[in-house]
Amino acid sequence: MSLSKMKKEDLELLSNKDITNLILEESKKPINTADLFRKIIKLLDLPESTFEAKIGDYYTALSTDKRFILLDDGKWDLRSRHTSDKVAKVTDEDEDEEEEEDNDSDSEKEESEELEEDSYDDTDEEYDGNTNEELKDLVVIDEDELELEQ
Repeated sequence: MSLSKMKKEDLELLSNKDITNLILEESKKPINTADLFRKIIKLLDLPESTFEAKIGDYYTALSTDKRFILLDDGKWDLRSRHTSDKVAKVTDEDEDEEEEEDNDSDSEKEESEELEEDSYDDTDEEYDGNTNEELKDLVVIDEDELELEQ
């Protein structure tokens, strides 16, 4: 259904993102944030002060919605109209290099884990000994006693 044919009451039931989706579907071309939000304000008969007060929230909502994409020229469009045209080609040489790197990183990871385990055990024993010695002179004070001292 066309936006111009929709009743105001029906539009009010839609979120700003849903209205934006309909606007972009009808326009068939990208539109900048300000123009999109002004169209929504006009469709919903909102006061002009709404633009200044809510434009930031509107931009954030579009940024987090997967249906929309922000183009290089600062205009929004439907993500469904844009596809990634980059395709990675893997050659036999690339696969051989990746396998060698994987083998190297596996052995390095195992050595690193062994070092971490050894150092953790030593530190843990020293920590327990020092902690008990330092805590023996501590006194626990009740909140009521603390208030009396002040």
